[in-house]
Amino acid sequence: MKRFTLILLALTLAVNAAPKPNIVLIYADDLGYGEVSAYNPDRNKVPTPHIDKLASQGMRFTDAHSSSAVCSPSRYTLLTGRYHWRTRLQQGIVGLWEKPLIAPDRLTLASMLRHQGYHTAMYGKWHLGWDWNLTKDQLALMNGGTKEPTPPSPAQEAWWKELFSRDITGGPIDRGFDRYFGTDVPNWPPFCFIENRHTVGIPSDFLPPRLFLNNLASKQGPALKDWSLEPILPAITQHACDWIRDFAKSDKPFFLYFPMTAPHTPIAPNSEWKGKSGLGTYADFVIETDAAVGRVLATLDQAGIADDTLVILTSDNGNASYAGGKALEASGHYPSGPLRGYKFDAWEGGHRIPFLVRWPGTVKAGSVCPHLVQQSDLMATFAEILSFPLPANAAEDSISLLPLLKGAATPTRSHGISCSANGVPAFRSGEWKLIQGRPSQGPASKEVHLYHIAQDLAEKDNLATKMPEKVAEMQQLLEKIITDGRSTPGPPQKNDTKVTRHPR
Repeated sequence: MKRFTLILLALTLAVNAAPKPNIVLIYADDLGYGEVSAYNPDRNKVPTPHIDKLASQGMRFTDAHSSSAVCSPSRYTLLTGRYHWRTRLQQGIVGLWEKPLIAPDRLTLASMLRHQGYHTAMYGKWHLGWDWNLTKDQLALMNGGTKEPTPPSPAQEAWWKELFSRDITGGPIDRGFDRYFGTDVPNWPPFCFIENRHTVGIPSDFLPPRLFLNNLASKQGPALKDWSLEPILPAITQHACDWIRDFAKSDKPFFLYFPMTAPHTPIAPNSEWKGKSGLGTYADFVIETDAAVGRVLATLDQAGIADDTLVILTSDNGNASYAGGKALEASGHYPSGPLRGYKFDAWEGGHRIPFLVRWPGTVKAGSVCPHLVQQSDLMATFAEILSFPLPANAAEDSISLLPLLKGAATPTRSHGISCSANGVPAFRSGEWKLIQGRPSQGPASKEVHLYHIAQDLAEKDNLATKMPEKVAEMQQLLEKIITDGRSTPGPPQKNDTKVTRHPR
């Protein structure tokens, strides 16, 4: 008995002493479900060998969802484990020069992991607001108003110099990251890099008109002199790889959040990649995006830490069809794969996204998980891995994926909510999907859609009028999730604001 007790104690100590994995979270921007060859082998003509290799080395989730079909809301949910529509962001994205969406006291992936002894860093796109605190008059001095080559006024030059010499708070450094380098939104001002709390250089010019053509920049404003768009993706990738090398041999684990600026606009592939696809500039940019992922993965290999690192790759929403979707489909390449719809939509193509996890020794290589998961689930997953008890007022919509990563056959969540750009909820409950309004862009509508998604992935057969009882049942459950302030077990929480109900 004494010998058995000693063995049990030794095993317990060994388990408790298990090293914490490094974590690398790669977040592509507008990468559709069908743009990864592993998800769409029969109708994909744009090679993604590095992402495909990641899929072969880990688990590929086929029913994974972002919380929105557009950018900022998905990023909020990813980093907080809480649905974005519980905040002020009921539709659309965080606007230009807008205040932070993540509250200062809200737990994030980064702040939780830093609390658990991790080095934390972010390289790439933020798009969750900053403490710009601009008055109406100051805001007028920020806007270009025109894409013509008009030089800034003396008043604008003076104000920009003052503003961009200050600390910029409310961003990644104030939400749990030790280190940040990137662009807030690559196709919006300020057209410069931001490092920690400062711009790299002082913007003093407007962008030339040629940088607003063909899905490049979209809003005029303060820019560094001679700013160009092609170097953005290589720069953030290089910084991410350098940081991995710097911390590979640290006595502490690290968390790297790499929200890529691609293949989102500005669609600006570098010369090495132009013409590679034979399908146009956008497809070339997808290939360059895949190569950037490959650089990060190769850095982990070269540093000798790939086996000690949990890697996740996913996307904030579906493919942006305005970047050439129809032409690609005409060429036999379908960015949404078998799904209906694209970015902005409540259809599956708007928010069912690639989701890959590699964790040697825990996740079986080449495995596929068919169960419903949400990007919000990363918070609870990391917390369970680290035995960190989440407080009641954090990660209210997060469910741990750890059982699935270990091969469990039972689903971990029974329902999930993803929204269109207009805020219309697409509510999954088991094999069923309810859309509470117009699924795609357009004016508000009283439409209601019900699909048996397990049998009708293309969402062709609307059963709402045939099954009113099922519609009512799902509407009742959706209302409870809204009013409880959480969708997971625990005490009710307050939403930040009155949640808009749909259909309007």
